[in-house]
Parts: sequence; C-alpha cells; structure tokens
Amino acid sequence: MARDISVILPTYRECENLEPVVSRLEKVLEGWDWEAVFVDDDSDDGSREVLLRLARQNPRVRFLRRVGRRGLASACIEGMCSSAANIFAVMDADLQHDESLLPEMARILSREKDVDIVVATRYAAGGSIGDWSRSRHFVSRFATKLEKKFLRTELSDPMSGFFAIKREVLDKCIHKLAGKGFKILLDIVLSLPERPRIRELPYTFRPRLHGQSKLDFIVALEYLYLIADKLFGGFLPVRFILYGLVGLSGLFLHLLVLGLAYREFGLDFFLSQSLATLLAMISNFFFNNIFTFRNQRLKGSAFLIGAFLYMLICSVGAIANIQVADYLFSLKVPWWVSGAVGALVGAVWNYAVSTQIVWTWFRDKFVSSKKRISLS
Repeated sequence: MARDISVILPTYRECENLEPVVSRLEKVLEGWDWEAVFVDDDSDDGSREVLLRLARQNPRVRFLRRVGRRGLASACIEGMCSSAANIFAVMDADLQHDESLLPEMARILSREKDVDIVVATRYAAGGSIGDWSRSRHFVSRFATKLEKKFLRTELSDPMSGFFAIKREVLDKCIHKLAGKGFKILLDIVLSLPERPRIRELPYTFRPRLHGQSKLDFIVALEYLYLIADKLFGGFLPVRFILYGLVGLSGLFLHLLVLGLAYREFGLDFFLSQSLATLLAMISNFFFNNIFTFRNQRLKGSAFLIGAFLYMLICSVGAIANIQVADYLFSLKVPWWVSGAVGALVGAVWNYAVSTQIVWTWFRDKFVSSKKRISLS
C-alpha cells in the first residue's frame, strides 16, 4: 500500500544529523503514513553505518546507497523513483530546513486539486535567510535575479531545496529532467510541459549544527549549467558549449605562448608551436576536468593517470596540429593564423576521442577497480 508522503533526503557526509532528522520527522508527521528515503552518495564519514542501523530499526526509514556517482538532483530523482508514495517532499538532512512545514505541504497537495507543487521559500513575507553571510546572500540573490531575467518562473526562491510535489506532476517531466547539480526544484519547474501551479510557504533558514556546507563555487557553476541547459540544451548540448569555451581559453593561451616564444624569444616556429600546444593541452585537461566534466571529475591518482592518458591520446591531435600549422607557415601564412588553424585541427580530435576515453571509459574502469579493491 502506498504511503501518503515520502520525504526524500539526499545526503553526503551528514553522519551527525541523521538520527536527529528522523526524530524530528517522527514528531511532525505523527498521524500521517510517511517514510523517509535517504539517498547517500557513498559518504565516508560513517553515514552508511548509521543509515543501515536506522533502516533496520525503523520501518519508516529506507536507505539507498549510490556508488560511483554524485549529485543532489540525481539523488532526489532516484529517491522519488524508488517510492510508491502519492506525494514526494524533498528536503536537506542538515536540519536547516523547517520540517514543521511538512504536514501543511502534505495537506495542501492532498486536498487542493489546483496546486501542483508547494515550495518553502526564504524570500516571501515571513521568510528569512537566517544568519547567512553577505557573500552567500549575494550569491543566492544573484542566482534568483538571473533566473528571473532569463527563465521567468513564478518562484520567489528558485534555489530552494525544500518543496513537495504530487506524483502525477513529477511523472509529466521525469524524462526531461537534466538531473545535474544541486537545484532539482528549478529543473522540475522548467521541465514540465506547462507552468505548474505553485503555492509558497515562508520559513526561516536555520544555522547548520553539524557538518560542512555544500555551497561553494562549483555549486554556483552547477546552477549556471542548469540555466544554460534549459536555454540551449534542446538544440545545442551544454557540454559542447563548455568544451568550446575551455577550448577558446586554450586557444588564447596557445597563441600567447606561441607569440612570446616565436616573436619575443626568437625560437624556431616548429618548436614554439610544439611548446604552445603542450601548455594548451595541459590547460584544457585541467579546466575540462573542473567544468565540462565536473560530474565525472577525476581526483587524486585518477587525476594524474587521466592527465597522462589525455596527453597521450591528444598527442595524435598534437602531431596533426603542429604539422598543419608548420605547413601553412611554410606557405607564408601569418604565424597567428597558422597556429590557430593547427590548434583547431587538434581540438576536433580531442573532443571526438580523448574526452570519451578519459572521462567515460577510464573513469568508469578506475572507479570500478577501486571499489573491487576496497571490498576485497
């Protein structure tokens, strides 16, 4: 039999908050048929042991452990898809969201047919951001204005991670969700075939008691990625756009190094182009790993091995790059045109081959082998 409400709690390194959040849910949802679905991205702080114990002791607690993948949005999607409940509520497990709003959210969605999503907002009358720093407040407000400028939803707090949604509403957009980054609410609203009917409830954002905040520069980039995906993703992959922007930065570095080596230091053009190509390859790998493939980022030893593999594969493109540039230069084509054309030739190879091998095949093999070793 389906539960009335399923509370989806994506977690990563929230060990100390897990028992308190379950205790609070039991108090506020008394009288409701509810469950808590914790979706943990393989935390290494003891969260797995705590969640296993809670799930074994409490029939209302379920635990999904994800291995080899990260991301709040995709964790929320998997948690909701694992449940048979009529209503899904998404909230953080860090105790900063006001769980006392859950009964009202459930009442509105279960009784009012003209409401699709109930959103807890920090920016409506009666809501508050609590003791946020000026920088965090600025980032949140800037993100909200950016969303209003380009996407124009009815949300006062598009970055809210605290909301409830009817099952049938989620079903309408489940196949269109980007599932990237940390802002699943905006992803849902923009993926629905028609504008959802939204009710907002104000709340005060609490200070974090345990653990560390996940809000950082990368989260802000994830938000920009989501907006770009909704604006351009239908006809131009956002990953291709990011790869192109990184490539442009590499091209700028390439021409800068080429110009300095050839024009200022008087090195041979072939040697100058080779040096510029090498530095541009290193730069492209570093920034693609941070931005373009941020959900598949290589870290630690995988980063070093991946960099070596990337350089090895790109050496084929580099040979074509240098040969084409040297040939054009021998035909009296200006040095900067020769260098740019050669760099573009190499970039086509890099995108078509190296990125797929390094961030897909190698990463999957490396992560899988590490898991097998840790389990043996």
